[in-house]
Amino acid sequence: MSELRDFLKHSAPGRVGFALTLLLVLIAIAAPLVSRYDPAAQNLPARLSPPSAAHWMGTDELGRDVWARIIYGTRVSMMVSICVVLGAGLVGLAIGATAGYFGGWFDRINNIFFINAFLSFPGILLAIAFAAFLGPSIRNVILALVITGWAGYARVARAQSLQVKEFEYVLAARSLGASHARILTRHLLPNILQPILVLATVGMAGAILAESTLSFLGVGVLAPMPSWGAMLNDARGHLFDAPHLVIFPALAVMTAVLAFNLLGDALRDWLDPRMRSYLTAAASALR
Repeated sequence: MSELRDFLKHSAPGRVGFALTLLLVLIAIAAPLVSRYDPAAQNLPARLSPPSAAHWMGTDELGRDVWARIIYGTRVSMMVSICVVLGAGLVGLAIGATAGYFGGWFDRINNIFFINAFLSFPGILLAIAFAAFLGPSIRNVILALVITGWAGYARVARAQSLQVKEFEYVLAARSLGASHARILTRHLLPNILQPILVLATVGMAGAILAESTLSFLGVGVLAPMPSWGAMLNDARGHLFDAPHLVIFPALAVMTAVLAFNLLGDALRDWLDPRMRSYLTAAASALR
């Protein structure tokens, strides 16, 4: 807790990003308590109603409450982003760390034929292709984004492993007869997690944006499950007569992406010893 307090104390963008992220998490957890309506309940007589006391963000073309759909869409976006970051991070960390540690032909095969091959294609195009092939569903969206997202984590993990494996404590453990599994799990992985953690934080924003893009294109989350991207797709025909259908989902996507980007940038600066010293000195000079 003291590390968290220091981080929030010395980083204004970090405070904003942390507050927005915490708000999104709380909304996702307490969605039934925050929303007054069923996000899938239709009310055709009230279709395309503007924001009012009864419907804070208006209603869509089927009379569904936009506020409720935004709230439940937060739950979908957070669940997808967490699952994607965990899946892609674990796969990429395992492949990149082992490739960097063992080196040689094993590293060349993984780096050239797997990591660089995946990184050579635009990630969102690969995700669209996999999602279209697998079929639209939240499970397939997560699987498609994990398949296309692990290579970035593997590249960072490989680069860190190539550096850390030459440190004295790793060489000492090897000279004392420690097994490869022990060196990887006890000495290597704990010391390469910092950049992976930063990449995962920024990756949350990318996963939310990718899920919204897939749902907007019709290969993501299936109706009637609410999704910010699907809401934007449904609102294309009502851009001028009901602009609230576009404004509020777009603001939700922007807020979520901004929150994780701010948090990731602040976390990167805080975990950098030189930048951390600079932030501490700057905060002390302002007192």
